[in-house]
Amino acid sequence: MADIRLLDAATLREMVNAGAALLEKNREPVNALNVFPVPDGDTGTNMSMTMISAVREINTKEAHSIGQLTEHLSKGALRGARGNSGVILSQLYRGFAKALTDKEKITPLEFAQALKSGADTAYKAVMKPKEGTILTVARVIAEDALAQAEMEPDSFTALMRVVLSSGESILKRTQEMLPALTQAGVVDAGGRGLLLIYTGYAAVLNGEQLEDLLVDMSGDSSQEQAFVDEHDLDEEITFAYCTEFFVQELKPGTSDMDIASFRRKLSRIGDSLVVVGDDDLIKVHLHTNDPGKALQYALMLGELNGLKIDNMVQQKRDLEKQKKKELKDYGIVAVSQGSGFNEIFKDLGVDSIVEGGQTMNPSIDDLKKAVDAVYAKTIYILPNNGNITLAAQQVAAMSDGNIIVLPTKNVAMGIAAVVAFQPEDTPEENTERMNEAAQRVRTGMITYAVRDTNLEDLHIKEGSIIGLNNGQVTVNCETAEEAAVLLMKEIVNEDDGLITVYFGEMTKEEDARTLRDQLEEMYPDCDVEVHRGGQQLYFYLLSVE
Repeated sequence: MADIRLLDAATLREMVNAGAALLEKNREPVNALNVFPVPDGDTGTNMSMTMISAVREINTKEAHSIGQLTEHLSKGALRGARGNSGVILSQLYRGFAKALTDKEKITPLEFAQALKSGADTAYKAVMKPKEGTILTVARVIAEDALAQAEMEPDSFTALMRVVLSSGESILKRTQEMLPALTQAGVVDAGGRGLLLIYTGYAAVLNGEQLEDLLVDMSGDSSQEQAFVDEHDLDEEITFAYCTEFFVQELKPGTSDMDIASFRRKLSRIGDSLVVVGDDDLIKVHLHTNDPGKALQYALMLGELNGLKIDNMVQQKRDLEKQKKKELKDYGIVAVSQGSGFNEIFKDLGVDSIVEGGQTMNPSIDDLKKAVDAVYAKTIYILPNNGNITLAAQQVAAMSDGNIIVLPTKNVAMGIAAVVAFQPEDTPEENTERMNEAAQRVRTGMITYAVRDTNLEDLHIKEGSIIGLNNGQVTVNCETAEEAAVLLMKEIVNEDDGLITVYFGEMTKEEDARTLRDQLEEMYPDCDVEVHRGGQQLYFYLLSVE
């Protein structure tokens, strides 16, 4: 394939789509690079969800220039950003777009300069950037790309060759930069995710087919489709019904041409069209005034499943009614991770609850919608997960109101913060009191190992029960209750007066009550409470204060 000297919007759109597809294809291997052997390795999922939002934006908006396309790309990534890795990825695209404003086509040098602008923007977005992460991988790739483009300014083929070789080289070195990566025997998951995106870019420029492309990730470890819809209810609604469904069990003989024809038919009856999938399953999203016709078209291809139709006109009416309500002084938005915790937060007066947690971090857009639904002069966001804090801070920066993000790392800290809230006090007084209450809480978590690993003097086998003290794996046992007892011996001290046991969906209530009885006997000076948290993946969340 002939070398490309100038990149246009159509080719860049194809590159981004390929990068997103390759990342989604390898999402689980990226998730497996999680530092700790716990079942919450969600970097691949978060980055893939962010890219899905980005490609949805560029595929549904007209763009006749690189500048227009990258603006849509940046907005789509930001709206769908999930977790720290997704937020950082959105900032890479933000800086990338900023460098290409008003560009119709770009040279290899301009592309490399945009990569550098993206890395610079991402570094600025993180309060305390750490080397050995996706930030390092993005920065080194950009620096090497810039040097290459200055030497050979007319070759995208040579540029992408350097991008990939530089990326693989710095990715291997991330394992040496962060002690946690060294100990776990893995490279940085976010860096691998970014390199998969760039590999998709290169495939398009080289004329390679993604289905034939194999990415060697065997050295990443030394140890052996989701969709988010966005409704802009502030604009005039042309098509009233947001229609989503899957087409499964495609009829024999269904070809790519049939699917392309299906896509064209849908485009004539609505907008915001997305048709994604393969020859086994197709996901459809469409805003239309005739959802029945869309379903008829789909039935010509196969069976329907997962049908959802929302009336956006009614949603807009409801929103306008809400906007007329008088602002109250305070509101609280909390991220929760189980039906039990949802009920606890509701009972404590939390205004808006965002479903989230370890395996599916809410996006910036999810958090912003929750904040926008609360009509208060001061709104507190409780992310209740360190991987959601950065997204919450982005929401605060985007909002006009007084949005305060409390750095709560788990739901136990969030509950303590809400309990400490006093509606008659000033925002400054409440912020100080809620932060102090959250930081006083010490927590332990009991889950299971998803792979064999060695952490200091612990030799952990896949499937064994592990306990985390303040995020660090310190206990390795046969049962969840045994692990909880050992973990409490590390955490509880003589000044503590309350132990709270939150049991998850994998735990029987009688087992949780037996654990409570054991802890009451061990710590007679402490009150021991047990509540259903309903959290996934974690048998117990233990709170001590």
